[in-house]
Amino acid sequence: MDIIVVDHPLVGDRLRTLRDSATDTAGFRAAMDALGTMLCYEAFRSVPTVEVPVTTPVTTTTGVAVDGSPLIVPVLRAGLGLLEPATRLLPGAQVGFIGLARDEESHEPVSYLCSLPDDLAGRHVVVLDPMLATGGSLVNTLETLTGRGATDITVVTVLCAPEGVDLVRASGLAATLVTATIDEKLNEDAFIVPGLGDAGDRLFGPR
Repeated sequence: MDIIVVDHPLVGDRLRTLRDSATDTAGFRAAMDALGTMLCYEAFRSVPTVEVPVTTPVTTTTGVAVDGSPLIVPVLRAGLGLLEPATRLLPGAQVGFIGLARDEESHEPVSYLCSLPDDLAGRHVVVLDPMLATGGSLVNTLETLTGRGATDITVVTVLCAPEGVDLVRASGLAATLVTATIDEKLNEDAFIVPGLGDAGDRLFGPR
């Protein structure tokens, strides 16, 4: 698995805003949108392209177009915070949805929604999930996608715990992981440290 940590001053600035407990919902959403745009820009470097003819006002030449129909898959609900920047950059992409909740006692993912095409063979798939903590939810998502034939999967996440990165790498199911940072560790409640709290709650309010 290729790991791309996007090192840029504006990424650091928006990450600081997301971490800050004083950031309100509107500020958190705006920072997530801006940071998501930068992360998705890097993630979409691997989107397949094809050369096409172009007629300019001066002459004819060739240009680059996205080849096929990539599939963007936000993991609900926090992944919705990255969906708009992803589709803004790649407006022709299709969107599927996977809904997972964390059991607060076992810390294991519990599925409550799966809305995906039946056949993903040959499709370029980009998974959006702001937090990679234990890695259980992401591996569950990757297993679902590969079970439908996906082989070229890029994951976009805002921040990761080393434990989650190790689990996803060991699964062998993701081709590329794009993130703003790899944090220190997980605490006893399986939250990322220093982290940013619960991304879903900070985007949309407590459940």
